[in-house]
Amino acid sequence: MQLRIVHTTSFEYDGKAVASYNTARMTPQTTPEQIAVHTRLEITPKPWTYSYRDYFGTAVTAFQVLDPHEAMVVTANSTVQTNRPPTPPAAIGWEELAEREVADRWTEYLTLPELVAPPADFATRVRAIGEAAALPGDAAREICALVHDEVEYIPGSTDVKSNAAEVWQQRSGVCQDMVHLVLGGLRTLGIPARYVSGYFHPQPAPRVGETVRAESHAWVEWWDHGWHPFDPTNHHEPCDRYVVVATGRDYEDVKPLAGIYSGTATSTMSVDVEVTRLG
Repeated sequence: MQLRIVHTTSFEYDGKAVASYNTARMTPQTTPEQIAVHTRLEITPKPWTYSYRDYFGTAVTAFQVLDPHEAMVVTANSTVQTNRPPTPPAAIGWEELAEREVADRWTEYLTLPELVAPPADFATRVRAIGEAAALPGDAAREICALVHDEVEYIPGSTDVKSNAAEVWQQRSGVCQDMVHLVLGGLRTLGIPARYVSGYFHPQPAPRVGETVRAESHAWVEWWDHGWHPFDPTNHHEPCDRYVVVATGRDYEDVKPLAGIYSGTATSTMSVDVEVTRLG
């Protein structure tokens, strides 16, 4: 499937911003499952930019706007060809997963900072799932199912600073929150797991040429002789409708836009994502 994605973020300031310093993670990756055919990042007012790849391999554009401005618009245009084969069945065993070599290799994806740390009652249920599962991959699927079944998707019920414990307590959140909760559960069992951000076409059977509204999306991957993806929000494996932009330990590593500005007290932000199937 070939998808065109237009992701526009607009900032309006209450007065003039004297300077703005930002990083953008809005460029899709090229991997064995997808090819970024075309990418372009447009920023108004015209900034100074510098591009690099971060520790996790994500394409980053750092930019500065040093002229006074009342608004700023960042638009990422991408065309991506996807071809995702079915995920192999679970293979790694508990003993192999517990070997020091695995923990040393993926140590960043085994930490439990506050953002993903599970509350005690959730951790207890996760450990029971682990004890009953023949393989870590089987436990991972069960943890995703647990979060999907018990956490309701309610936009606006959380914010970007909400942590996994708060989400579990109120049993509601968005895709970011469900991923954080799953990450905490997987890491509690010693399963290396990472956060994936990107996009997906919301229609099960997209029509060629039709443009639809979409959103940034998030899902999880765990290590099982390779990274195994799963979307706990929609409870299925990512298919050709999914496009990967960034990976990291949690949302803090993959923010589409992050930065600071000076010169005025407040600003408002709006985000618009459009996805079109081209072929």
